[in-house]
Amino acid sequence: MVKQAMIKGQCQVSFIKPTPFTILQIFNDPIHGHIELHPLLVKIIDTPQFQRLRHIKQLGTKNLVYPGATHTRFEHSIGVAYLAGCLLKTLHENQPELNITKHDFLCVQIAALCHDMGHGPFSHLFDGMFIPEVQPDDEHWEHEQASVDMFHCMRKKNGLDKEMDRFRLNLDEDIKFIEELILKGQKDGKVKLVFKLLFQHLSGYSWSMKGRTEDKSFLYEIVANKVNGVDVDKWDYLVRDCYYLGIPCGFDSQRLLKSARVCNVNGRKHICFRDKVADNIYGMFHTRYTLHREALQHKIGYIIDVKIKDAFVLANNQLKISEKKDDMLKYTELTDHIFDQILHPSDSHRDLTAAQCILEDIVERKLPKFVGEARLKEDGLREELKARLEEQPDKASRIKVYQEELKNKWEKARIDSPLTVGDFEIHVLEMGFGEVGNEPIDNVHFYSKNDLKTAFKMEKYQIFNDPIQGQIELHPLLVKIIDTPQFQRLRHIKQLGGTYLVYPGATHTRFEHSIGAAYLAGRLAEVLKEKQLKEFKNEQEEFEKKQDEFEENIEEFEEKQKKFKKEKEEFRKNKIKLINEKDILCVQIAALCYNLGQVHP
Repeated sequence: MVKQAMIKGQCQVSFIKPTPFTILQIFNDPIHGHIELHPLLVKIIDTPQFQRLRHIKQLGTKNLVYPGATHTRFEHSIGVAYLAGCLLKTLHENQPELNITKHDFLCVQIAALCHDMGHGPFSHLFDGMFIPEVQPDDEHWEHEQASVDMFHCMRKKNGLDKEMDRFRLNLDEDIKFIEELILKGQKDGKVKLVFKLLFQHLSGYSWSMKGRTEDKSFLYEIVANKVNGVDVDKWDYLVRDCYYLGIPCGFDSQRLLKSARVCNVNGRKHICFRDKVADNIYGMFHTRYTLHREALQHKIGYIIDVKIKDAFVLANNQLKISEKKDDMLKYTELTDHIFDQILHPSDSHRDLTAAQCILEDIVERKLPKFVGEARLKEDGLREELKARLEEQPDKASRIKVYQEELKNKWEKARIDSPLTVGDFEIHVLEMGFGEVGNEPIDNVHFYSKNDLKTAFKMEKYQIFNDPIQGQIELHPLLVKIIDTPQFQRLRHIKQLGGTYLVYPGATHTRFEHSIGAAYLAGRLAEVLKEKQLKEFKNEQEEFEKKQDEFEENIEEFEEKQKKFKKEKEEFRKNKIKLINEKDILCVQIAALCYNLGQVHP
């Protein structure tokens, strides 16, 4: 696991200089160490609306599966606000021409602090499972909008407008900016240049945000980055969740933060990263996938989520749980404590027996059994089912189509069984490194050390996580070979034959061995190439030196010219012998394929 010393950053947001009115308060965070926050942020933290987050667990019910996962939205929100300030500080110090003002600092950090205030009990269980069932017509309610509503309630009930005015914030403009940061970020950031110009021509504008002008477009990528998903919210929750779950964290957020820089991409300013941290970004998305696969989508965790959702549904008429989201004062009182309210009801709410029994079963670990899972590939789906999926507007609608299809298959396959579809809960899960079907790094731009202003996309190499070599990259052509049936066959050829019958661990195959061999062949060829280039450079210097001597000694021109031509021909032959990219690729292909003829022992 990433050690605490590696996790903790040393960034202090010194751009907002302390005065008698701005004494920064220090928080001791287990992830980031001692951090300082502006007094306006502390005023927000001290409100009942923000303190409510102390009682909303970051991972919902996952502490019932992973006992250490007891951290809350409270400390996560403080961590996100801190990282937002650190990222702004890096950009401001390295690129003063961006004109990042102290108001920009405060607004972005306020949005980072308040972005999760709209979460209900047990976080995503509330807005992802409970609300869709009890209020299916309220499709557009999201916790982001609730965060904005809670922010306005907090301002009104705690006199925060006066505090904001004290620090010279423009309430009309800056409040709108904070709303936009919480709600969506820079949603139109993916617009291509051609489409952008066409859109400008047809409609007269292309920048839809009101809080800041287009020259500050990069500010919308800090808290919630809709362009590529690389933002401070993700940096904090990935490291924090890994820490409390006991799962290894495969990236370094501080390295990404320090390498961030703003570049022009298709006429708009975007946050880019040094080319050498590309592997770190891959590691970030891989860590996200690992978290979802091992913890956030844990099968027992899902069973518990379903049971708690069922209890909430049964208790909804009595406790009016779903109605509280429409009244922020009542919503302020709605936290994870609703679990205990149902489990131990007061005298005024005695008619909660059914819901109470469900929660008692959870406490006593009397849970439904996990039957099994199947991995579906969309390539193998029927054409009519594919068409239905493509027609769906969002992920939730696609999941419903899958569930209907699976229920129909169960009804057709059932033979004289007393069990029906209603006896099972079907959970459809779409998983990927980012948005399903998309590679998130495709939308990440990089810059090089030699050119800080030009942004480019990284050449797409496939990443393989190998237990021996670690994370390795292979050329797209090699990946094409790997994806063939002939190569996939090696998954079923044991590397050590029948030895696994004696040594149970010897189950590895020719498949992973061949990939490892191709990787090492490429590395060796690269080393040889570097060595050749070094020798070639020395020969080139010697050749140029002799050429200079030749020009100076005109009297011996004919004799030296003859000798020079001979050396020049030898030099040309040596140059032809240099290992090139095609040679390396051929060596890797040979290493990759040399086991294709293996048969079962």
